[in-house]
Amino acid sequence: MAAAAPSSPHSLATASGLLLGTTGASIAVGALIGWLLGSAGIGFLIGAIVGIPLSILVVYKVYAQQGS
Repeated sequence: MAAAAPSSPHSLATASGLLLGTTGASIAVGALIGWLLGSAGIGFLIGAIVGIPLSILVVYKVYAQQGS
């Protein structure tokens, strides 16, 4: 028996990809800015701290648009 197609284009994989992509991009930007300022490790850490809530906001925005 074939699995039913999801009724929504948004899936758990989409949410996971958005979380990982946004967090990774924030870490990369933070590390780059930190490297330019002389401390890539601190930039990496700040990028991660900023990236986690930012990624949650991105997922929220994508799924909130689905409801409207």
